Amino acid sequence: MTKEKSSIELFSLKGKVAVVTGALGLIGKHFCKALAEAGASVIVCDLDQKKCNEFAKSLNNSLGVDVDITKKESIVKLKNEIIKVFGKIDVLVNNAAINDMFKNPRSAAELSMFENYPLDLWNQSILVNLTGTFLCSQVIGTEMANRNSGSIINIASTYGMVAPDQSIYKNKKGEQTFYKSAAYPVTKGAVIALTKFLAAYWGNKNVRVNTLSPGGVENKQEDFFIENYSRKTPLARMAKPTDYKGALIFLASDASGYMTGANLVVDGGWTTW
Repeated sequence: MTKEKSSIELFSLKGKVAVVTGALGLIGKHFCKALAEAGASVIVCDLDQKKCNEFAKSLNNSLGVDVDITKKESIVKLKNEIIKVFGKIDVLVNNAAINDMFKNPRSAAELSMFENYPLDLWNQSILVNLTGTFLCSQVIGTEMANRNSGSIINIASTYGMVAPDQSIYKNKKGEQTFYKSAAYPVTKGAVIALTKFLAAYWGNKNVRVNTLSPGGVENKQEDFFIENYSRKTPLARMAKPTDYKGALIFLASDASGYMTGANLVVDGGWTTW
């Protein structure tokens, strides 16, 4: 008879192998650290091989691999390398994504308007945020399904559930400095839908698929934006990059063993009103 795990043991990832895409980003690095702290061997995945290697060296028994999540052959190569080194994949964190960036702040407000939003930016968001998640889930999730074990965590956003409040991008003069485009919310909403599809599809293969939807992270934004965002949040602040570590470990570990198809919202209360 299998011994019942203690509450603390349920959160352990000792002996597990976890893949994180977009691992060199602000939240991605903290995801990697959290998984390593819980005992996992972490596969640090991003576009820059040298930087992936350097960051992986700061983690225990981990590996850096450059990968382009928009190309299936790149993901297959990643999977094969992991299997060769570690023999299995237990956790996939689909974290890689792009957000709107405009080189010229003066034109940002005009270009980000829905009426003017460039089609190439729309297509690029769909390719990375949605197709990339689809391809990583298809390649690595299939490997998990073949082993009858795995946890996939798709990183979405509060904007995948509620529309952006464009007023938070107004400065103290009342000027609209930027509009949150349709691309990011639409792709993140689709990621939540993909999560539900995969949870139902692979439930009989013991592959759990859940979404983690974070709120905005404070990262040197302008003071007016931080104030506007915080005012709309019951906890009265933006997130710290470390605020999502516990939720990630919960979804990756046996602590959430009877949880699939769910959307875990960690947003300081943003979506409560």
